Amino acid sequence: MRPRVLTVAGSDSGGGAGIQADLKTMLALGVHGMSVVTAVTAQNSLGVQGAWELPAEAVRGQYRSVVDDIGVQAVKTGMLASAELVALVAELIAGTDAPAVVDPVGVSKHGDPLLADSALDSMRERLLPVATVATPNLDEVAQLTGVRVRSEDELRKAAAAVLAYGPKWVLIKGGHLPGDAVDLLTDGSREHWLRAPRYDNRHTHGTGCTLASAIASQLAKGQSVPEAVRAAKEYVTGAIAAGFALGGGIGPVDHGWALGPGQNG
Repeated sequence: MRPRVLTVAGSDSGGGAGIQADLKTMLALGVHGMSVVTAVTAQNSLGVQGAWELPAEAVRGQYRSVVDDIGVQAVKTGMLASAELVALVAELIAGTDAPAVVDPVGVSKHGDPLLADSALDSMRERLLPVATVATPNLDEVAQLTGVRVRSEDELRKAAAAVLAYGPKWVLIKGGHLPGDAVDLLTDGSREHWLRAPRYDNRHTHGTGCTLASAIASQLAKGQSVPEAVRAAKEYVTGAIAAGFALGGGIGPVDHGWALGPGQNG
C-alpha cells in the first residue's frame, strides 16, 4: 500500500502554502496525502486578508475519520491558530503510532500572525513534546524561546533551546541568515549541517510548509530522520529555484519541479 501522510494545517486560498502546498508536496514525493483543515484563510500573493479557525470538534472529527479508517505513516502539523487547537492536536498525535513533524507556524511569509500569543505556551508544553521533528525558522525560534540568532554560530544555541521543550529532533532553519541556506538538524547529541546555495528568487511562498511535508513524506517511506531531512532539503531547494511569479506579490515555490515542465502550482 502507498505510504499515507496526514497534514493538520490551515487552508491557503492562493494555493502556495498550507494544506494546498502540503498535498502537492506529498503527491510529488509519491505518498498519499490526506488533510485535517484547522482554519480557512483568505490569502493571496500579497498577504493574509482574513482567517477563520474551525471548531475543535470539526478538527477532531476529521482526524479520527482519517486515522481510524485509513491509517497514517506520518503526521505533519502547520497552522493551528489557537491554544485549544494546539492542545487538541497534541492529544491526537500522542495517541497515534506514527512520526510527527511539527512546523510551529507563527507568522506568514508576509508577516501576518497565524498563531495567537495565548497559544505559545500550549505549543511549548503540549505539542513540541510529542514531535519527532520540529522545524522552526529563526523568527519562530525567537517567538518560542526568546533566542535570537544572528549568525550561523548561534544555531546550536537555538537548537538547544527548542530541544528543551521535548521534541526528539529539531531542524533549525537558517534561511533568514546571509550567505548559503544553512540548516542544523540535531537531537542534542548528533548534528547534521545541511547547506544549499541561495537562489536569487523572491518567489518562496510556502517554503516552510513544503519542507515539513517533504520530511513527513520521507519518514512515511521508512527513512530515518537524518535521511528524510536531507532528501526533503534537496526537494525544497529545487522547488525554490523553480519558484514562479503569481499575482502581484510573492509567488510560490514550484512543488512539481521534479515532475517536468508545466507541473507547477
